[in-house]
Amino acid sequence: MLLGRHEAFALHDSGRHHPERPGRLAAVAEGVLASGVVEDIVEFRPRRAHLEELTRVHDGDYVSGLEVFCAEGGGMLDADTTVSTGSYEAALRAAGSGPDAIDRLRAGEAEAAFLAVRPPGHHALVGRAMGFCLFNNVAVAAASLAEVGERVLIVDFDAHHGNGTQDIFYERADVCYVSLHQYPFYPGTGSLEEMGVGAGLGATVNVPVPEGTGGDVYRAAFETLIEPVAERFDPTWVLISAGFDGHRDDPLTDLGLSSGDFSDLTRRALRLAPPGRRIAFLEGGYHLEALASSTAACVAALAGEALRPEPLSGAGPSGTHGFEIVRAARRLHLEIV
Repeated sequence: MLLGRHEAFALHDSGRHHPERPGRLAAVAEGVLASGVVEDIVEFRPRRAHLEELTRVHDGDYVSGLEVFCAEGGGMLDADTTVSTGSYEAALRAAGSGPDAIDRLRAGEAEAAFLAVRPPGHHALVGRAMGFCLFNNVAVAAASLAEVGERVLIVDFDAHHGNGTQDIFYERADVCYVSLHQYPFYPGTGSLEEMGVGAGLGATVNVPVPEGTGGDVYRAAFETLIEPVAERFDPTWVLISAGFDGHRDDPLTDLGLSSGDFSDLTRRALRLAPPGRRIAFLEGGYHLEALASSTAACVAALAGEALRPEPLSGAGPSGTHGFEIVRAARRLHLEIV
């Protein structure tokens, strides 16, 4: 398994007491050590994204403006997102990690990759930063693959809806975006009815679950919805937006997942594409102990091992509603021809 990480990611200063802080990287490193698969890991230092890769999904003026803003000392981009002089370099390498991993996987270096990057990416829009995110890391990778004819499935189990990723591919048929997320919740997008438009109709799949939802609802979503959608879409690659803020201890969200669930969800996502065509990108996760435990479970799964630091969770107190949402999503998407 490939592990992408770089010292530049710690140079992104998001501000005092910010939940998306450099200390998250130490928690991820602790999780990697606890995964039990260290001997199977090949580590690499991600390269910078090329301008051509960035501008497949972002406005050129936004890219150049962010570079200048960071070089001049940075500051607040929105109420949640602050940058420093080191942020542009971190964001460039976070965005470049996906294309770098793609090349390495194609060369046969491993069967999967985990990219321990920051800042995260799935909220970043075409022309602006949002929700702690500067460049949309998973979208940069997906667009690079689609450019050469690959069919890309993105599975996003971060507790927050990846509005940026959805928006970038909303009208496209060659990238299928699937999100399981707390709803209603930040950023306010990701309803059942958001399914794509035009050629992209049906290639956006949202599973907006209520607070308190546990792993059994997520497993039902995979078995009855995501797996059939993936079979119909027939992806050649699967990219995972691996946000661990759905953990029941996370301070920013209200879901009921355990680190054991993240092992299970990762393994289920990996089945949707062939070995050597699987990449997980770190997104959220703000309780450091839960982040370490969840990273361990995810990394072990990527290496082909089942590690459950915590038992699987049940449906949770909102399970009945959660199962209803899954059934409603199935009706919507499996009716599309």
